[in-house]
Amino acid sequence: MSKLNALKIKSLTKVGMHSDGNGLHLKIQLSKKTNTLNKSWIFRWGAQGKNSMGLGSLIDVSLADARAKTLECKKLVANGLNPRDERDKVKVEQKAAKAHSITFEKAAKEFIKTNRASWKNEKHAQQWENTLDTYAYPKIGKVACAEVTKDQVLSILKPIWTEKHETATRLRGRIEKVLGWAIAKGYRAASNAAAYKDNLQPLLPTINKRKRIEHHAAMPYDDVPNFFASIKYDPSTSARALVFCILTATRTTETTDAEWKEIDLNKNIWIVPKSRMKRGIEHRVPLSTQLTAILQPMDQKESTYVFHGATRKTKPISNMTMLKYLQRKKGCEKFTVHGFRSSFRDWAAEKGNFPREVCEQALAHSLADQTEAAYQRGDYFEKRKELMQAWADYCFGIKKSE
Repeated sequence: MSKLNALKIKSLTKVGMHSDGNGLHLKIQLSKKTNTLNKSWIFRWGAQGKNSMGLGSLIDVSLADARAKTLECKKLVANGLNPRDERDKVKVEQKAAKAHSITFEKAAKEFIKTNRASWKNEKHAQQWENTLDTYAYPKIGKVACAEVTKDQVLSILKPIWTEKHETATRLRGRIEKVLGWAIAKGYRAASNAAAYKDNLQPLLPTINKRKRIEHHAAMPYDDVPNFFASIKYDPSTSARALVFCILTATRTTETTDAEWKEIDLNKNIWIVPKSRMKRGIEHRVPLSTQLTAILQPMDQKESTYVFHGATRKTKPISNMTMLKYLQRKKGCEKFTVHGFRSSFRDWAAEKGNFPREVCEQALAHSLADQTEAAYQRGDYFEKRKELMQAWADYCFGIKKSE
């Protein structure tokens, strides 16, 4: 016969075990931290109740539910089973089922969502999404995180490891971070299939420094004017973006994410905010007369971005847009957009007759000489105006005598 009821349970204050019969007990403890009484359910079985297991706190489990759980436990005991072991098995099965329900794509999107606010800018999140969407999701997107294997990761990386090594390296790191997150969340066992050292490293070819440099293959500066002649009047967004990128000697993402609010066409200046710069320092870019003339007729009200997508005007063009345009040009298959920064630097060193520190500042590079850097106070803007105008004149085929 049951000994407890709701009223009695509410009035009980004595620390210890209070039996309800059938092995069910209400356990009352005094919390040292809060000095309050905690009440929870315990099921005891075996000789003199030597075996026990918790059924939950009184706050979460009612008397009726506790009795129902007790009957289930007694059935297990009658069949020679340990209720605690059976409960643990169910937990393991539930955990496994939960793990198998989390696909790699779902985990990656959750990881990006969690970390987006802490990343440098929105472009970083977009790059994550683009690389995973292009290379990882087609092969492991629908695979449960718990089941992603080293061979599957290799099948993603091997086709691009040599030809697109920088992309492949970043992709591997991103897959590793997603799987690491899955491990921490309990969606996967401790082994990370995308780990490099002592895992993927022995199975992937070593790429030497020369190969890595070829990733940014640069067009010889002698060839730039002829190439420029083929694109300078092309009205397409891809061409205009590439012209802009070449004439400003900026990085790809600095160009693709350029916003009209950063540009003053009256003063011929583009100010790239520090949040979008690799070194985290605001960069003032002088605009040549030719570039200003190209920008002036463009519709500034169409989008906040100077170079926006054709269908998504609220988004900038992809960081692959200019590269695809460039490599469709005959004889340009091996060149990269980033390589034009090298073309500019080589021209400036050999033909431009400008001081090294001015050229480095134009590229937003930090000075290697720390003593020299310590004495640098300005950004050589006036000298860089001359440099960038001279570079534009060179690209447009204008001789100095003209």
